[in-house]
Amino acid sequence: MTTARDLREPYRNYLASVILFHFAAAERSGLGLTDYQASSLLDLDKRMTNGQLAARLGLSAGATTRVVDRLIDFGLARRVVDPADRRRVMIEHTGELPEELASLLGPIRRQIGELVAALSEDQVDGLRSYFVGAAEIYGAAARNPERPGKDTP
Repeated sequence: MTTARDLREPYRNYLASVILFHFAAAERSGLGLTDYQASSLLDLDKRMTNGQLAARLGLSAGATTRVVDRLIDFGLARRVVDPADRRRVMIEHTGELPEELASLLGPIRRQIGELVAALSEDQVDGLRSYFVGAAEIYGAAARNPERPGKDTP
């Protein structure tokens, strides 16, 4: 039976591989790491304000504005008027990926999809539970790095 201790090394190798892949994908596509992460967050959340994106990235509003400007220049994002409050500007992902990035992500997504498709329903449920829980834990730690595991100041 596999124990939590048995997972330590494969888990760390997994995280390192994911991070190194995304570093390489950002570099090969001509995006900086922060721009690459901002594009990913916009793709996930669909639309947010500059301030919301700044908070997600841990950047100042001014630095985030420059990130958004670069994403717009790259064709990955656009500014749109918030339909709920026309005074507010939202940033949204265009849904487009540069050809270089699409050619890198496509095969990886396909291979990971095949790997997950080979799992049982219970295994997929376990993965989903892990991903949701781990995202919450890492997100809280990123928001409050001085007190990992504590989501409140």
